[in-house]
Amino acid sequence: MAADDKDDKLARVVRSRLRLRERFDAKMQRTPAAVDAAPQGSGSANRHGMPRLPVGQIETQKWPVLDLGSQPEIALADWQLVVDGACEQRLCLSWADFLALPQVDDTSDFHCVTTWSRFDVDWTGVRFADLAALAAPTDAATHVLCHAYDGYTTNLPLEEALKPDVLLVHRADNGPLPRDHGGPVRMITPQLYAWKGAKWISRIEFLAGDHPGFWEVRGYSNSAHPWRNDRYS
Repeated sequence: MAADDKDDKLARVVRSRLRLRERFDAKMQRTPAAVDAAPQGSGSANRHGMPRLPVGQIETQKWPVLDLGSQPEIALADWQLVVDGACEQRLCLSWADFLALPQVDDTSDFHCVTTWSRFDVDWTGVRFADLAALAAPTDAATHVLCHAYDGYTTNLPLEEALKPDVLLVHRADNGPLPRDHGGPVRMITPQLYAWKGAKWISRIEFLAGDHPGFWEVRGYSNSAHPWRNDRYS
């Protein structure tokens, strides 16, 4: 790619990132994890000002494994991530493409709806917001539906998905993300219950409206806020 083409692409991404921030920053600042006046939980405040341990949760040092009954094995040479739907630029990323994107290290807590929480997990991956900037969601886009290699789906409003701690991770605890925890790549949503982040992620679909995912149509909460004990609809 010529230098001018790279500069043009970078400029488009920067403009898209700024547009997304203008559209969704106010909404992000009004989400429950940012403004809840009476969050339920215990312990010192986390970095978002919420109690470290949400109501009904138990801290664990272990990392329990939950899935739909299968753990797909995806060779890195075969892995790809499609980003499409209500966006200006469809993406189809190979493993090499994914690793060429800006990589971030972050540490966050992991809250499972089955009542356990794991603190201070070290992650490495790509911010969802950076992928969104590359794809440039249309003005009509309000939500995303995440698809996984095992057929799992889950939905998110863009104001939650665009938060800076929402990552597509390929490393955890200073090693490659294990297959049973969603490797090669899974999505994490530290400010929501963990089912809102798909293991073995294969596609991110921008939507002009909401579309409930696998657990949401089976009675789980559509919003999934841990500090409101927001587990079921």
